[in-house]
Amino acid sequence: MTKELRRLSILMLIMFLALFGSTSWIQVVEADELAANPANRRALYDAYEVQRGSIIASGSAIASSVPSGDVYSWQRVYTDAAMWAPVTGFLPVSGVPTGIEQAMNQQLSGTAGSQFFSRIERIFTGQPPRGSNVVLSLDAAVQRAAYEALGDLQGGVIAIEPATGRVLAMVTSPSYDTNVLAAHAIGEVNAAYDALVADPGKPLSNRAIAGDLNPPGSTFKLVVASAALASGEYTPQSALPNRATYQLPQSSSIVHNASGGACGPGDTVTLADALRLSCNIPFAELAVALGDTAIREEAEKYGFNMSVEIPLVSTPSGYPRTIMDDAQTALSGFGQGQVTATPLQMAMVSAGIANGGVVMSPRMVDRVIGPDLSVQQTFDDVEFGRALEQSLADELAAMMVANVSDGAASGARMDGVDVAGKTGTAENTGDEPYTLWFTGFAPAENPEVAVAVVVEDGGGQGQSGSGNTIAAPIAKKVMEAVLGR
Repeated sequence: MTKELRRLSILMLIMFLALFGSTSWIQVVEADELAANPANRRALYDAYEVQRGSIIASGSAIASSVPSGDVYSWQRVYTDAAMWAPVTGFLPVSGVPTGIEQAMNQQLSGTAGSQFFSRIERIFTGQPPRGSNVVLSLDAAVQRAAYEALGDLQGGVIAIEPATGRVLAMVTSPSYDTNVLAAHAIGEVNAAYDALVADPGKPLSNRAIAGDLNPPGSTFKLVVASAALASGEYTPQSALPNRATYQLPQSSSIVHNASGGACGPGDTVTLADALRLSCNIPFAELAVALGDTAIREEAEKYGFNMSVEIPLVSTPSGYPRTIMDDAQTALSGFGQGQVTATPLQMAMVSAGIANGGVVMSPRMVDRVIGPDLSVQQTFDDVEFGRALEQSLADELAAMMVANVSDGAASGARMDGVDVAGKTGTAENTGDEPYTLWFTGFAPAENPEVAVAVVVEDGGGQGQSGSGNTIAAPIAKKVMEAVLGR
């Protein structure tokens, strides 16, 4: 071989290695990032050339692909579409997927980097390309119980396992038919989508984890009580001032308890009784004594002021990071003012208390299964952080049990089961209907589920409804479904 041929051979080898390296880097290292890029239309086209994987809950497909007989090859079909809509989302022919369809798009379409070698194997064996199945943590029976309990009310429900963070149910109302938005008649789909966007009920909004957030009302007293216990300066038996009215500091505004009077007899009331009877004034004064910094820090230990990916992305619940005056701090003591929350966030509060003070990161996917039934990916339980010491969490849990058994959350009582809970009836601007809440867990001694419920628009009762009469019974049905599995 002449010197020129050797040089040419070396040059060709270098070029081949460079080409091999660059393509390998693109297809393996950068595959996930490129596939997730919304400007990459190839990912959408690939999705319709591939039999997309199913989304599975309780062993059954709630989203699957069937032959379409048209140019798109495959049609996405959803089972019990309205019930599962906030979970699955939908896969449009034109536009961006939503829900699990979007969050797990690479796995479902078979384009994830972890599926590279599986794709190569199918090419060499001549098998048609297929996506992988995504197995959810959600329980179909619990999902149905939540969906039917919420009914036509406007709101959201979420249930999670305190010890693991696994989401067992996620429901929102009003909902919509995902099959309509996944159809291949683009004109009809666009018209249906525009109608949903224009609907004042906002059916596309996932009220369980996002959307326009509501004040959490008295459910936020759990965070304030947690901050008080964590300070070391308060116990459940600590005495708080017991007034019938309270003028906000540096303000002419007057705060009342829901009863219109004092929080029971006597000049003082214990922290435990103030929570049990859900009195606003003691918690307003407690919040001022603690200060907004202590409450904010405790709230953030439960997840406030940050978004959580489950893998759906939640809207951050908010406790103001700017320094508030005493009047605003007092309002925050009973979940009013500038405090906002999602049901997911309030479920994390209850779950953290139920789990001995340890908050788990919520998640709704258990594993990804390939077309050959091999487990390609699993998702571990991850600790979000410790919000409260075990002994203090136990004290707060006991206070929540009293709230249900002999207090303001009696609507969540269950025969033969100790339920821990807290209701909330949050005021809005002017004459607007109240926002109704419940959060809690059961069984209190060995928690299997933590639930949060929000009902907007006063549950159709304006300012007459309450968290105890409307939201708590919904949560009770969800907890019963879990305990009856």
